[in-house]
Amino acid sequence: MSIIVKPVITEKMTAQGEKMNRYGFVVEKTANKVQIKNAVEKLYGVSVESVNTQNYIGKIKSRNTTQGVTVGRVNQFKKAIVTLKDGETIDFYAGI
Repeated sequence: MSIIVKPVITEKMTAQGEKMNRYGFVVEKTANKVQIKNAVEKLYGVSVESVNTQNYIGKIKSRNTTQGVTVGRVNQFKKAIVTLKDGETIDFYAGI
């Protein structure tokens, strides 16, 4: 089982990566901060200073259809914000 599901590549996370050396990842719900730190260090070969985690509960959404109102829920996920030590970066576009 892989702890890191995918990186979060948005305008906001890119700006944080450039200014504060912070990068975001969607991780497994059961992963703790130590496991996330070890996985990022092993996968990208960098030194992690700190890890902050956030649990996102899926929003309830509804839409009108010909059969009536359909109600559903967006998927839940856990996000980790990883702060790297000074002078280190992660390039997500290097392998393209």
